[in-house]
Amino acid sequence: MKRVIIIMGSRSDLEWSKRISTVLDQFGIDCVLRIASAHKVPLKCFELIKEYEKEDAVFITVAGRSNALSGFTDAQTHCPVIACPPYSDKFGGGDVYSSLRMPSGVAPLVVLEPANAAFAAAKIIGLSDPGVQAKVRDYQANLRAKLEKDDQEI
Repeated sequence: MKRVIIIMGSRSDLEWSKRISTVLDQFGIDCVLRIASAHKVPLKCFELIKEYEKEDAVFITVAGRSNALSGFTDAQTHCPVIACPPYSDKFGGGDVYSSLRMPSGVAPLVVLEPANAAFAAAKIIGLSDPGVQAKVRDYQANLRAKLEKDDQEI
């Protein structure tokens, strides 16, 4: 089974990353949390990517401010990369642009909500894991059922 590798730019990203890992647990997906800044320790970051891509992992990168981590990770692997930068009120939320603007051939997905980043990873893994795919389908069915119930109650 594939697993998700969450790479954080620093320890300050740990709480945001735990929000992702909690949802991955609900889908029965194993995840690994690592810290490696693309700015400060690019060689370590590169080594981590190469170590985990052998498993055909899904990477989720969590880095704010100047998010080089997501682009760097995506450019170094054939595996899917999901950028989930923590929101910051500083600079009017403008930090997100460093996750959105990428050079050609560098295409991490950007998902701003931790739960949705985990859900996107589950959908990717579900393409080759029928058990995870069933959990994705159940999750979506439960959301639809809740909406129907809420609609009936009003």
